[in-house]
Amino acid sequence: MDFQTTIGDAITRLAADGFVAYPTETVWGLGACADRLLAVERLMRWKRRSMDAPLAVLVPSAAVALDMGCLIEPRVQRLMEAFWPGPLTIVVPCRKQFAKGVARSDGALGLRCSPHPLAQALALGVSEAGLGPLTSTSLNRAGESPAANRAAASGMIDVDPDDVLGGPLLVSASGHDAGGSAASSVVDCTGAIPRIVRVGAIERESLEKFWTH
Repeated sequence: MDFQTTIGDAITRLAADGFVAYPTETVWGLGACADRLLAVERLMRWKRRSMDAPLAVLVPSAAVALDMGCLIEPRVQRLMEAFWPGPLTIVVPCRKQFAKGVARSDGALGLRCSPHPLAQALALGVSEAGLGPLTSTSLNRAGESPAANRAAASGMIDVDPDDVLGGPLLVSASGHDAGGSAASSVVDCTGAIPRIVRVGAIERESLEKFWTH
């Protein structure tokens, strides 16, 4: 699949401190460069979300997460090998500093690796351009439902022509839309014992066996 032109447009917008909307295996997401404060502020202002609520980031692989300064313990590595790319967000300690609103107050970072071909291509392109990682949050205003398909995503794009960076660029390709899968499960691996924050597409029993056996 060739997303070169589409990904190139997205990288240009991200490099200018803008942000983009992209499909994932669940719903449409919003992405800005996680280490660019202005870009994250623009995204959060559009989303009408508090800067105190942390954002997950999208990475193309565990190797990229490791290069970012994330602490990948053996139990985390096992989870990644079992469920990535897939609907699992893993919260881990991270040494790198990100823009306010991305990492948790203790510096922990939520990591996502989407199996959606366009989201994966975007995450890889951003990483190779030296701009990553990309934030991963749903495309919607606070209190509203996430965009489940391209029609809903397009309906949310209301960019001011005098401030194109103040709204998201829709990143798409013919025939590609959000997958409609259940939300990702979330596991916090920053403590002595991992804690399941949310049960989503992956069942509790399937996750717990990686640290209870």
